[in-house]
Amino acid sequence: MIKNYLKIAWRNLVKNKVHTFINVAGLSVGMAVAMLIGLWIWDELSFNKYFKSYDRIVQVMQHQTFNGEVGTQTAMPIPLGTQLRQDYTGDSKDFKYVVLSTWTGDHILAHGDKKLTKSGNYMQAEAPDLLTLKMLKGTRKGLSDPTSILLSQSTAKALFGNVDPMFQMIKIDNSWNVKVSGVYEDIPANTDFKELTFIAPWDLYMTTEPYLKKYAETEYGNNSWQIFAQLNPNADAGKASAKIKDLKLKGLTINGDKVGLSFKAAVFLHPMNKWHLYSEFKNGINTGGAIQFVWMFAIIGIFVLLLACINFMNLSTARSEKRAKEVGIRKTLGSLRTQLISQFFSESLLVAGFAFLFSIVLVLLVLPWFNVVADKKMVILWSSPVFWLAGIAFSLFTGLVAGSYPAFYLSSFQPVKVLKGTFRAGRLASLPRKILVVLQFTVSVTLIIGTIIVFKQVQYAKNRPVGYNRTGMIQIEMKNAIIHNHVDAVRNELLSSGAIVEMAESGSPITGVWSNNSGLTWQGKDPNLQDDFGTIAVTHEFGKTAGWKIVKGRDFSRSFLTDSSGMILNEAAVKFMGFKHPIGQVIKWGKNYKVIGVVEDMVMSSPYEPVKPTIFHMRNEPGNFVNIRISPKIGTKDALTTIEATLKKYDPDSPFDYKFTDSEYAKKFDTEKRVGKLAGFFTILAIFISCMGLFGMASFMAEQRIKEIGVRKVLGASVFGLWQLMSKDFVILVTISLFIAIPLAYYFMFGWIKNYKYHAELSWWIFGATAVGAIIITLLTVSYQSIKAALANPVKSLRSE
Repeated sequence: MIKNYLKIAWRNLVKNKVHTFINVAGLSVGMAVAMLIGLWIWDELSFNKYFKSYDRIVQVMQHQTFNGEVGTQTAMPIPLGTQLRQDYTGDSKDFKYVVLSTWTGDHILAHGDKKLTKSGNYMQAEAPDLLTLKMLKGTRKGLSDPTSILLSQSTAKALFGNVDPMFQMIKIDNSWNVKVSGVYEDIPANTDFKELTFIAPWDLYMTTEPYLKKYAETEYGNNSWQIFAQLNPNADAGKASAKIKDLKLKGLTINGDKVGLSFKAAVFLHPMNKWHLYSEFKNGINTGGAIQFVWMFAIIGIFVLLLACINFMNLSTARSEKRAKEVGIRKTLGSLRTQLISQFFSESLLVAGFAFLFSIVLVLLVLPWFNVVADKKMVILWSSPVFWLAGIAFSLFTGLVAGSYPAFYLSSFQPVKVLKGTFRAGRLASLPRKILVVLQFTVSVTLIIGTIIVFKQVQYAKNRPVGYNRTGMIQIEMKNAIIHNHVDAVRNELLSSGAIVEMAESGSPITGVWSNNSGLTWQGKDPNLQDDFGTIAVTHEFGKTAGWKIVKGRDFSRSFLTDSSGMILNEAAVKFMGFKHPIGQVIKWGKNYKVIGVVEDMVMSSPYEPVKPTIFHMRNEPGNFVNIRISPKIGTKDALTTIEATLKKYDPDSPFDYKFTDSEYAKKFDTEKRVGKLAGFFTILAIFISCMGLFGMASFMAEQRIKEIGVRKVLGASVFGLWQLMSKDFVILVTISLFIAIPLAYYFMFGWIKNYKYHAELSWWIFGATAVGAIIITLLTVSYQSIKAALANPVKSLRSE
């Protein structure tokens, strides 16, 4: 019987090729979208699960109060980590391991003549055990020697090729010799440690700078490092957090740090299973994070697949009268309704099966592009039984849902009425189809509006005045003091070559603020005011290099020896300090500084947030970055060649790794652009599927009203008039969907855009343009069937009368 059902189903599909193609194409696209989103959601939900101790790894974080508002940060002081290791680690205590770590950053790894820039951390010796690294060579105890290093598999391959890397010597940042004591498997992309391509010993790091020993012993107020921990099996993260909540306050109290105490630091543990999806905090409360995108795309996937199923239903019912006689004859010959239902379900399941196979092909074609846009490395899990079971179950579910309405609707026809030619659908028979079309366009219009608003917000932030000139500027992170020690000679040579306009050092990149300080005092400061300034040390030519805009006073100058005690404030700092006349004001920060200038606010951090009060001061110690403005008079390639040759002259062992400032600034928009592109992609597919649904409805209406149209033509109706008649119903349906979708989209997108302090307004034209566009798309879609019906010969439609 099943074989007979499938044989008849196949014949019906082959007989109606266009109808079959539309059904299979619609379901294939819907299932491909659902599959892509499913892979993306799986990747998100499995983030960090590579680590075996995933459920017990935590990061030590802190809440601090600034002028009544609670901020949350991962940066921690070294003594806190030391105290946790000494007093809270052991078999009978909360922690199995506590590990201090630097931030992941780029470093030069050199072996012989080969020099590579790789990202990695300095971490304490228990880090490999905490992360349960899969060691390919050596053991996890490899960091116990302060002159050792662990390499990822790809880094070891890049440095040594096919030579055994064990016990080979490497020089870090042209300064410290270490030997390879282990090689671990590359950490996957869907983890927070994906850029950890090497781990160097913490004990080595503590010898790299003389000030670190002081910070390690007593400085609870310097938050510049990370602390990771692994809980013991019986420990509870919440109870452990309560125990360590006041540890930093106690350390600050012992040190008599009144400024630090004023921020009311509260230490807590953030579990690894929340790092990725629940990373956002507001006023000390975890408010979510990337989980909102998981829910958003899950809903989009469900709706797009639902739209495809709706299409199948509508296109099947559009052929109902053609198949009505078939149903009548089958019932007359003794077919039971259950058999007819099985027949129609076999057709829908066959279509769903073909659609599933084609959807896999579509996913294979689209997945490389999708990975680039989503910044993922997803693959189809061919060898996973779960994937195939899910795919088959998915196809069965889709086939049953998509075929349910046609199966039960068509099998309910009365054979007497059908065979006598008196069968007519009731007045309300078309209501479900109309509701489905309204639902389709409600979803599509909501997606269109959401996508436009996302792109508008990105563009709005991009067009924000940044207070400096990003074009034609590069930044180079310095790994040693060699260039600093010859900075004047390097600058003079480059200026003489005509390759650059200016060059300067800075403690932070122009696209970021790496140093923050508090406890500054000035005349008129409110004793209760808690200050927190971005502090950037620069050389004299920084302003000219960056192209900042002096609002008051003057720039730093080599002509003024007193500039070593001078400060330049941004406008946000002037406003925060309450200065009406800032020039000449004295600010005490260790020593007395005099304000010599005010610059227009520079957007150095998030382009969606207000500019932080920032202070620029002169520096004598080596800068972390060299900033160079390339001369527009010569080609960029020639200028870079000259710059590289000059830097190599003084520091031949360091690779020439530079980054364009405008490219680094553009990275700040990556998340929103990624969401916008993905939403746009799914929106286009949703519109495509919805238009196919409209086409199906138009086909059904034209078939149902073919005799009415014939009569109207005989009585003199014009093609244009008939087109209006046929199109009017669809325009009404889409208009109803607009009245539902526009308020929905406004509500959801208003809530989303308010998350950004610097955001675009929800302009009326977005909703108006979307409405007009939806109606135009509707008319273009239904016009084919409308005009085809209007041009049909009435003799053919009326000859049975």
